[in-house]
Amino acid sequence: MTQVNEQTIMGLTIAGGNAKSAAFTAIQAAKAGDFPEATVQLKEADDALVSAHNAQTELLTAEASGDHADVSLLMVHAQDHLMNAITFRDLAGEVVAVYQRMAEMTTAPTV
Repeated sequence: MTQVNEQTIMGLTIAGGNAKSAAFTAIQAAKAGDFPEATVQLKEADDALVSAHNAQTELLTAEASGDHADVSLLMVHAQDHLMNAITFRDLAGEVVAVYQRMAEMTTAPTV
């Protein structure tokens, strides 16, 4: 594995971790009723996932060009981080929406 691949793999791992962390922070903000902050954090998660996707695309492009990467534990770990981050981001969006709906229902005027 080349030094460039190792750097790309580490970038993928870090971006995936950052996305998951921001998504979790969004849930915490929504739980506290801070929906503007939850939205900001979901956007940060999305931005980190774009960064992770770009790193993954770099690896896939190299592979398609004949620069075959060794499948190392580090590579598997990076892909696992990304997959979990994507799933967690999707679920975080749903949890934030549920918290927001609950807040709207408790503040809605009763007739």
